Amino acid sequence: MGARTNGSSHPQSIESPSRSAALSKPGKGGSSGARRAGPAAAELDPAEHHRPALKLLDAAREPDFIEVLGSREHNLRIDRLEVPKRKLVVFTGVSGSGKSSLAFDTLYAEGQRRYVETLSSYARQFLGQLERPQVEHLRGLSPTIAIEQKSASSNPRSTVGTITEVYDYLRVLYARAGEQHCHLCGKPVKAQSSEQIVDELLGMPEGTKFVLLAPLVTHRKGEFKDLFEELRGRGFVRVEIDGAQHRLDELPKLDKKLKHTIALVVDRLVVRADERQRITEGVEVALQEGRGELRVELQADEGASGRRRRPDAPLLFSAARSCCGQSFPELSPQSFSFNSPLGMCGACNGLGTRLEIDPALVIPDPALSIREGAIAPWASAMARGEGWTFRIIDAVAKACSVDLDVPWRKLGAKKQEMVLHGLSGKRIAVTWGKEGTETHGTWGMKFEGVIPSLMRRFQQSSSESARDAYRKFMSERPCDACGSRRMRPESLAVRVAGKGIADVTAMTVRDAYEHFARLELPGNRQKITEGVRREITSRLSFLLNVGLDYLTLDRSGPTLSGGEAQRIRLASQLGSELSGVMYVLDEPSIGLHQRDNQRLIETLRRLRDLGNTVLVVEHDEETIRAADYVVDFGPGAGHLGGRVMAAGTPEEIARDPESVTGAYLAGRARIEVPGARRAPRGWLEILGAAEHNLRSIDVRFPLGVLLAVTGVSGAGKSSLVNGILLPALGRALHHSTEPVGAHRAIQGLEALDKVIAIDQKPIGRTPRSNPGTYTKAFDQIREIFAELPESRARGYGPGRFSFNVKGGRCEACSGDGMVKVEMHFLADVYVPCEVCAGKRYSAQTLAVRFKGKSIADILDTSIEDCLRLFEHHVALRRVLETLVEVGLGYMKIGQSAPTMSGGEAQRVKLSRELGKSQTGRTLYVLDEPTTGLHFEDIRKLLGVLHRLVDAGNTVVVIEHSLDVIKCADWVIDLGPEGGAGGGRVIAEGTPEHVAKVKGSYTGQFLSPLLPPGR
Repeated sequence: MGARTNGSSHPQSIESPSRSAALSKPGKGGSSGARRAGPAAAELDPAEHHRPALKLLDAAREPDFIEVLGSREHNLRIDRLEVPKRKLVVFTGVSGSGKSSLAFDTLYAEGQRRYVETLSSYARQFLGQLERPQVEHLRGLSPTIAIEQKSASSNPRSTVGTITEVYDYLRVLYARAGEQHCHLCGKPVKAQSSEQIVDELLGMPEGTKFVLLAPLVTHRKGEFKDLFEELRGRGFVRVEIDGAQHRLDELPKLDKKLKHTIALVVDRLVVRADERQRITEGVEVALQEGRGELRVELQADEGASGRRRRPDAPLLFSAARSCCGQSFPELSPQSFSFNSPLGMCGACNGLGTRLEIDPALVIPDPALSIREGAIAPWASAMARGEGWTFRIIDAVAKACSVDLDVPWRKLGAKKQEMVLHGLSGKRIAVTWGKEGTETHGTWGMKFEGVIPSLMRRFQQSSSESARDAYRKFMSERPCDACGSRRMRPESLAVRVAGKGIADVTAMTVRDAYEHFARLELPGNRQKITEGVRREITSRLSFLLNVGLDYLTLDRSGPTLSGGEAQRIRLASQLGSELSGVMYVLDEPSIGLHQRDNQRLIETLRRLRDLGNTVLVVEHDEETIRAADYVVDFGPGAGHLGGRVMAAGTPEEIARDPESVTGAYLAGRARIEVPGARRAPRGWLEILGAAEHNLRSIDVRFPLGVLLAVTGVSGAGKSSLVNGILLPALGRALHHSTEPVGAHRAIQGLEALDKVIAIDQKPIGRTPRSNPGTYTKAFDQIREIFAELPESRARGYGPGRFSFNVKGGRCEACSGDGMVKVEMHFLADVYVPCEVCAGKRYSAQTLAVRFKGKSIADILDTSIEDCLRLFEHHVALRRVLETLVEVGLGYMKIGQSAPTMSGGEAQRVKLSRELGKSQTGRTLYVLDEPTTGLHFEDIRKLLGVLHRLVDAGNTVVVIEHSLDVIKCADWVIDLGPEGGAGGGRVIAEGTPEHVAKVKGSYTGQFLSPLLPPGR
C-alpha cells in the first residue's frame, strides 16, 4: 500500500525573473514599464504596480508541508508523504515499522547534513558529517533539533544543575551576593589588619623560619613575560612558580597552554622579637603586591636526629577576610565549582564519593572459614597451602590466636578487626624455607591488614590489569571530608539568605523554584543579582513544566533515565524560544506517570505555538489523541513494514480500517484483562529500605507472579528495585560486586536461585553483533554447515563459517562486507566490498550450501524463514521459535545490532532467556519494558511475560503503562509524590484492590480500565 496524504495543495514555486513582471519607473501616461495581460492600465488600482512584487514574496513564503519523495532508508518504502509544518505531529506504529527511520535517520539526518554543508570545508572536517539518507527528494525541511532517548551524561561530575546551567548561575549568585562564614566556628568572616597579621606571625615559636609570598596569578594560562619584566624592573629578586622558587633572572620558559600559579617572594624571615619592624614591612609589601592577600610558607628545619621534618601547610592571610587563624580568598564563581581546584573538595576531587575497599566484597561469604576462602584476596593462597602469602596468614593467625578453620562470622569482632585492619604496634615473625637448611629463616614484619594492604597496592600499582583486579574489592563510598557535597569547606560555608550552595542544590526543582521566587536580599545585593535570579527561576520553571519537579539539582547525570534526560533537553529548548525549527523527539513520555502526561503535552503544544514543527515518535495513547496530525506506519515490522498505513487527524486514524493504531484508538482491538489473578506462592521482603528518598520502608515482593511496581515519577521505584533488590540478589546469588542501596535486611532469598535483569540496551555495539550471534543460534548454524558432506571433504570446521576469524571470511573487508572510504571533510562513504560483493565470505566458503543457500544467504534470511529451513534441527529450532514467539520473526538472523530499536533488543534478550531451561525459581527484572512498544507489541510482550510466570518464575516490572499494570497479578504503588514527597508504599495488592485506594494516583487511572464488579 502506498503512502497516504491529506490531499492538501502545494505552494506554487517561485517564478523566475524572466517570467515575472518587471518593475521600473512609470513611463509617459503613468503606465508601468512592463505590461501584463488583463485590464487596461488606466482601469487598475493605483497600487496595482506593486502586485508582482507581492506575488513574488507570497511565492517565496515557507511551504506548509514537508514533502518526502522516494524514502528508502532501512526498511522504508514511502513513495510520497506530506507532513504538515507548525503542527504537533506523531509518528506511531508497531516496533520496527520505520518510525525512527523516517524521523531521525531521514528528516533529522538530512536537516543536519544540509546545515553542515553550508559551513566551510575547513569547519566540516571537525564535525561528524551525517551520511546522506536514502531519499529521492525532501522539500520544505526546516532547521532540525533532535531530542533523543539517551543518558544526559556519563560524566560523574555532571548533575541536573550543571546540565540545565542552573548551577552556573548559582555560582555567580554566591560569588557576588554570598556572605562568607568561618567553616570552623560558623561566625561571619571579618577583616584582618596588617598589625593583626604581624602579631599572629610573632606568636609562632621563637626561631621559626618562614617566607612571605604575595599571590599574583592563581591557576591561569599564559607565559606572563610582561609580569616578570615589571617585577625585575622594580627590584624584586625571586618568584614562586607552581610551587618551585626561581630567580627572576633565571626563569624557566612557561607553557602558555598550561595553567600556572605564581607568587612573589617578598622576604625570608625568622620569628624573633627584634625582627618586628622587618616583618611589618614585609607584610605590608606582600599585602600591597598581593592585592590584600599574602601567603606564609613555613620552612623545614632539622631536628635532633638530623633529619629534616616536613614543613606545615602554608598559612593564608587577608586584609579583608580572616577568622580562627585562617584567611579566606576573594570569592569568585570558580570558588563554587567542584570541577575547579579553587572550589573542589581536595579529598574526593569534587566527585562527592571515594573509591574504597568494601569489607562486604572482601568477605563475600561470612559462612566460610579463612582456610575455606572467606577472605577473597587470600582464597587462592589458602587453596594452595603454600607461598609467601600463606606464611603471612599463618603468622597472623598465630600472633592473633585466630583459628583459620572457624567460620568468619563466628571469629568475633575484635579478631575480625585485627585481620582486616592490621595490628597496631605489634610485629609478627614470618618464617620461610625448611628448618635446618640454608634457606630457612625468620623475618619480623608489621601486618597492616587486608584492607590497608589492598588499598596501598591499588594506589601504587602502575598496571591497569592489576588495578582492575583490586577494583573488584572496592565500591563507591560517600566522601567523609565534604559529606558528599563535592566542595571545600570554605566554599560550603558561604551563605545567601542563610543557605549554602550545597543546601540549595540538595533541594528538589520545585522547592528551589519556591525558594528563589520569594528570595529577598538586603541593600544593593537585590539589584546586583536581579538578572541572575531571573535566569535561575526561568530555568527551574521550564523543568517544572516538563514534569521534573521531583529531581534534586545535585542529582548525578548518569543516574537519569533516558526519558528524564530527554525532558531536561526539552526544557532547555523551551528557554531558547526558537521559532521555525523542526523538533524531533523520541518518546518523551517515557518515565512519566499518567498524572504528569498532560503537562508534557502542554509543553509540546507550547513549542508548536512558537511557530515550530514538533515531530514526536510516540506510542502513548494520550499523546496520540492530543496530536494535530498522526502518521501510522506498518503493517508489520522490518521488511513487513516501512509503509504509511494511514495519515490524518487522530479521529481519521481511528476510522481507518487498515490502521492497527486506529483499531486500538477506536476500541476495535484491545489488550484484555486476565480472567483470574495468580496467588503468591511465597514472599521476598526488604526491611528498612532507605535508598535515596525511600522512607526506611518494609516492602513485600510476592513470588511466582507478574508484579508491577508503579508510582509517579521520582516516587522511589528504581531506588527500590534497581538500587536495592537487583544488586542485593546479585550479590547473594551470583557474587556480584555491584553496590547495594541502603536497607536493613532481606528475607526469603532461599526461594530463588537466579536473578536476571532484562533492559533495552543494545545487544552489541558493533555491526558484527546480531540476533544470531547473541542467541547462539549462529553457532549451531555454523556447526550444521560444518557437517555438510562438502565441508567434510574440504576439511572445513565451524570456524570456517565465522566472519570474525581468518580462514573463511573475506580478507579484503575483514568480514565486514563493507569498505569505508574516507572523504576528509565529507562524510565517510561505505561501499560494498568489491571482492565479496558484500557477502562477507570468501568464494570457497560461499560454495558450501545448505538447501541451496550459502552461509551469507542464511544471514540475510528472516528468522521465520530460518525456522522453516532448520525445522528438523531440534536445538536450533527451539531458539528460533522463541524469537518468533516474542514477535521478531520478521527480523533477519544477521541484522546488525546498531540498527535495532530498544524494543527489539529487549525482546531478543527475552527470547534468549525463554530458550534456556527453566528452574522455576528465577526472578526477572524489567525496567519499563514497554519503552518503544506499540499496543500490539505490548500484547505480545505480555504473552511472553505470562509464559515466564507460568513456568514458576517471578517477573518484576517497573512500569507506567496501564495496559501492563491492569494485566499484572500484583501491584506495589509508591508515592504519593516524587522526590521528598514520595518513598512510601501507598497501595499493594491486586489491580482491583489498588484501584479502590483513594490516595493512589495509579489506582485513579487504573479503575476505568478494569471490568466492572471485580
